[in-house]
Amino acid sequence: MSTKYEHLFSTIKVGGVELPNRIAMMPMGVFSPRLMNQKTAAYTKDGADYYIERAKGGTGLIISGVVPIIPIPVRTPVCFPDEYVEEMKYLMDGVHKYGSKMFVQLTAMTGRAAHLESETDWKILPAPAPIQNVWDPTVKNRGITKEEIHKYVENFAEASYLVKQAGGDGVEIHAVHEGYLLDQFAIGFYNKRTDEYGGCLENRLRFPREIVEAIKEKCGKDFPVSIRYSVRSYVKDFNRGALPWEEFEEKGRDLEEGITVAKKLEEFGYDMLNCDNGSYDSWFWPHPPVYMPKACNLKDVAEVKKAVNIPVVCAGRFDDPDLAEEAIAEGKMDILGMGRPLLADAELGHKFYEGRLDDVRPCISCHQGCLGRIFQGKDISCAVNPACGREKSYELKTADVRKKVLVIGGGLGGMEAARVCALRGHDVDLYEKTGELGGVFVAAATPDFKDDDKNLLKWYKKQMTDLPVNVHMNAEVTEKMTAGYDEIFVATGAAERRLDTPGFDAENVTYAIDTLRNTDIKGDNVIIVGGGLTGCEIAYLLGREGKKVTIVEMAETILNAFGLSAANYNMLMEILDYYKVKVIKNAVVESYQDGIATVIETEKNYPNAANRAKRMFAVGPQGLKVKHEIPADHIVVSVGYIPNQSLYEKIKGEHVHLIGDAQQPTNVMDAIWAAYETAMNL
Repeated sequence: MSTKYEHLFSTIKVGGVELPNRIAMMPMGVFSPRLMNQKTAAYTKDGADYYIERAKGGTGLIISGVVPIIPIPVRTPVCFPDEYVEEMKYLMDGVHKYGSKMFVQLTAMTGRAAHLESETDWKILPAPAPIQNVWDPTVKNRGITKEEIHKYVENFAEASYLVKQAGGDGVEIHAVHEGYLLDQFAIGFYNKRTDEYGGCLENRLRFPREIVEAIKEKCGKDFPVSIRYSVRSYVKDFNRGALPWEEFEEKGRDLEEGITVAKKLEEFGYDMLNCDNGSYDSWFWPHPPVYMPKACNLKDVAEVKKAVNIPVVCAGRFDDPDLAEEAIAEGKMDILGMGRPLLADAELGHKFYEGRLDDVRPCISCHQGCLGRIFQGKDISCAVNPACGREKSYELKTADVRKKVLVIGGGLGGMEAARVCALRGHDVDLYEKTGELGGVFVAAATPDFKDDDKNLLKWYKKQMTDLPVNVHMNAEVTEKMTAGYDEIFVATGAAERRLDTPGFDAENVTYAIDTLRNTDIKGDNVIIVGGGLTGCEIAYLLGREGKKVTIVEMAETILNAFGLSAANYNMLMEILDYYKVKVIKNAVVESYQDGIATVIETEKNYPNAANRAKRMFAVGPQGLKVKHEIPADHIVVSVGYIPNQSLYEKIKGEHVHLIGDAQQPTNVMDAIWAAYETAMNL
């Protein structure tokens, strides 16, 4: 079978290794005990199957998540060489079975981007020189010694040799990228050393140069060594990242220096540049949230491609095979790098080749199943693909007994339950009381930056058509209609929580769903009641229109959604700052009358930025009530949802499963996972 993507599916050589196509899986970390041996840093069978599944799906190059080489007694291959080599062979054989190649990413770790939770962390996670920590700027990471640098270089070479012995096709060095340790050495803003590893650019790049030289000496000139590389830093200051559309003074690596560094990395002996952008201070660049444009790094990567002769990967919200084909043909890049899209759909390679783009389950850039879970110490997975990271144990199998299944509600949870049940061979009826599938997710997908949410809805609707699911629209289920079914899923969703605040019955007071779907907001002054994710996204939309927006939040913090990644959080906070959205926390709207909202803020004895008293006097345990009278041409209320469980209460039993927002309104991941996990076991 031929493909229209001739360039994307052509071969390419990296060092002495030929890749079967131009699709590479970006490093998506596997660190949990079930997926990685915590002693040797080799992947367990479950961890290996996660990578093998992507090779099986048509990905030409698999690059593993980071493997530490730092001199610690656990989770590093150099301390357990024989065990590591033996344990890794299952992974290498599995990837090679499908014609793909396997690189292992080796890391010098985080430097100032480390969470310093103990004295041990402080000792083993140094920065180039003493510098403020990313997560707690009140403390500093210590500086690394020259003796330690030399040991790191030795360990990089030794670990690379072990990867080669295990059958690996190459290694990737992590990284002059994302503000990790080697990147901190490379950038003058962070590197304040005064010896041969600091000062001029040549000195700041000495560490990565010594690493590749040592690896080539140990493993041979033809053994491929890639380097993860951020072309530009997009850093405005410590802990401040630049938005794609704003003008700013670059404190990190600008494009001119980025091109110079790329040339030097090629001169040092690196065989591939695996490119994106950003730093931990601008973490939403290397981990682009839904608010970032698609293929956000291509323009900068194309400039690097002009300057070097080795293969260049472009990653970063890039899952469009048509754009990738065009970019490769025009010489803007060589390889399409995808991380999260391959978690959402392991078969991307084959679907791209066959032109089945409508069958691709899209990544929605939420980070909840991948980054969110990793930093909670859990297995990596995916919000829209619960089988990710559990390829064997969550594999869908034909049911032993064919059952008659009723699904009540056509939101994401209901459609996922119907999809899984149909795939397993059950007879499925799905009833939706409205004329549209998708539930509240239809409104959530309305903003123009949520095309992938819209694509996920399209994908689910296509599944309902392609699979033997009997869909009944504009049909509300009664208690009587539930008789005769072996299993029932109640996915009746939730209703928006309403407020009885005086004045909130006015026409210019709307709730989140109506606001997103139907409301054209007039006037310049808008108050958002509720600083959750939806409220803040609405504030972004309105701020972008030039409106003066104020968020009023009852709690002490905004964006307090469980599992929300720091990348998404930080970018949305930068956006709110950029559009001058005012936030009043610990506050409620007491009344709304004659275009004026009376807001009561409770100010407690919070410290100022220097952790000292904010006022001349303590305000007491009840706080100080501060009254604001704020002009408001329109008020948007976004204060959560109340589960709709009325039908469930009438029919509940062992065969009745309450899922999604009907159980507890949370997020997309919870709705899809609850449906999948229940349906896979029926």
